[in-house]
Amino acid sequence: MTILEERPLETSGELAARRAMIDSQLRVSGVNDPAILAAFAATAREDFVPAALRANAYIDRALPLEDGHSLPAPLFSGRMLTEAAPIAGETVLVISPAGYLAALVSALGCNVISLAPADAAKKGAAASLILIDGAVEELPAALCARLAEGGRIVTGLTERGVTRLAAGTKVGGEISLLPLAEMGIPVLAEFAAPRRWSF
Repeated sequence: MTILEERPLETSGELAARRAMIDSQLRVSGVNDPAILAAFAATAREDFVPAALRANAYIDRALPLEDGHSLPAPLFSGRMLTEAAPIAGETVLVISPAGYLAALVSALGCNVISLAPADAAKKGAAASLILIDGAVEELPAALCARLAEGGRIVTGLTERGVTRLAAGTKVGGEISLLPLAEMGIPVLAEFAAPRRWSF
């Protein structure tokens, strides 16, 4: 027998808010892939925020989580998935403080390995795509090692206090991130670069 965790039934207001997010935040900003939009339509974002913020789940900004992290704005998730172009059946490693991005990727038919930011450097199975649900200063070597040769990585990148969507491919064992678009993205403290001495 399988016991399912009970969740509140979606209200018509939540469904309407989700549709408004898709139409007024994603579509108008270049997120138009039908499969990605269908994943957003099928995934209840309100299930991934604290109960007190459930009514605000679909606003166009990051929402604070109870552990000090933030759930990025829906547009970051949409732009990330558009850039990554996940392929059904591929193995995707999702590093996220919340399960929302992993749920979206799962809805796209991918095999998802989900880790919290604090566990990102753990060794494990290789993936053809890595998605990091926040902005990083530096990628841990152990995380880079989990990306298959020729695999893609899409993340937020912070440089001099500015956050941008960024993407890269692993070639010859190396990953170089190319900044793509300036966006407001919550910074993941677990990926801070070591502080170096300077004069």
